[in-house]
Amino acid sequence: MLPISIAFFALGTIIASFIGVLVARLYTGQGFVIGRSRCDACDAPLSSLALMPIISFVSWGGRARCCGARISWYAPLTELLLGGLFLLSYLKLGLTSALFGMLLSLSLLLALVLYDIAHQILPSVLLILFVVTSVITRFLIAPSYTSFFNSFFIAFLIALSLALIHVFSRGRAMGLADAPLSFGLALLTGSAAFSGFIFSFWIGAVIGIIILAGRPSGSRMGVEVPFAPYLAAGFLLAYFTQWNPFIFIATLSSH
Repeated sequence: MLPISIAFFALGTIIASFIGVLVARLYTGQGFVIGRSRCDACDAPLSSLALMPIISFVSWGGRARCCGARISWYAPLTELLLGGLFLLSYLKLGLTSALFGMLLSLSLLLALVLYDIAHQILPSVLLILFVVTSVITRFLIAPSYTSFFNSFFIAFLIALSLALIHVFSRGRAMGLADAPLSFGLALLTGSAAFSGFIFSFWIGAVIGIIILAGRPSGSRMGVEVPFAPYLAAGFLLAYFTQWNPFIFIATLSSH
């Protein structure tokens, strides 16, 4: 079991590395299937060893081998994250057809989150693929047709609530694309969907307070923060931990 767990973790890091390239080149006219990767600092072609996830970063102390420029922690952190999610998915679902649907969904989700962080927009092609794979994955996980349609209905309600927030706030509260994203996430997480929905807003509120607290005193400028990372974090937290926020609330109110 341990060798398989390690293999899934390594697979996640490799795919995360490829996703980083995909996100950086999407809609730029550059190909992401072929073509050499280059150093962001000196534009030198990167060797195969330099492209090894996490290992290359650790081996050279967080610096580029070609020119010594400092490398951002962004890439190794995303590689560790997806590697960990692949490992947790294997431990939760086992070697089943649903596992591979989950891994594909998580890979597309990472691409959506990274692109949203960089550009404050969710690419429609990735969003459609994510929703489709989420529907298929939930169908494979669901023990019955009734369970599948129940999950589908709950996911629809969650997506509808975000769409209404977008409409009534005239797009100021969140983007319309967050609705189909939450639909896919709710399908992936199944019975943990409502918990994930609540966790998403809690996480967003905490991060928002931190950002506001860090602004210069007297600043009136608004801060545009993508909501996709909070949705992903909240739903995945609920799915892999099975924590119930309603229990937290009941515990706090009893004291």
